[in-house]
Amino acid sequence: MVTDLEVLEFFRKELSLMTTLTMDPILLQLDTPLQSYAEYDELGDAIEKYEEVFNVDISSLSMDKYYPWKLEWFFRKWFTKKPLKQVSQSLTVRMFAESAKAGNWLYD
Repeated sequence: MVTDLEVLEFFRKELSLMTTLTMDPILLQLDTPLQSYAEYDELGDAIEKYEEVFNVDISSLSMDKYYPWKLEWFFRKWFTKKPLKQVSQSLTVRMFAESAKAGNWLYD
């Protein structure tokens, strides 16, 4: 049976490591929105490989549901405490982990 950690490690390996301005690593977590962590093309390649590695049917996954995604301006937190309102749903590693356990995409 596939575990959450296996899927998390897979995405950590497949996606580029995000860092802070001081080059401190920002590790991908189960509930990190993937849209804000990786570029669209890189995420698409990782999802294709995920389908092969974990043998998950993702034919019902519609990326239109998860994009467009607004990226937060780095200095925004210094000017406002209001959270950035997204127009699309978050796409997370946890969603991929749950789908890997089921064998097909569960969220569309």
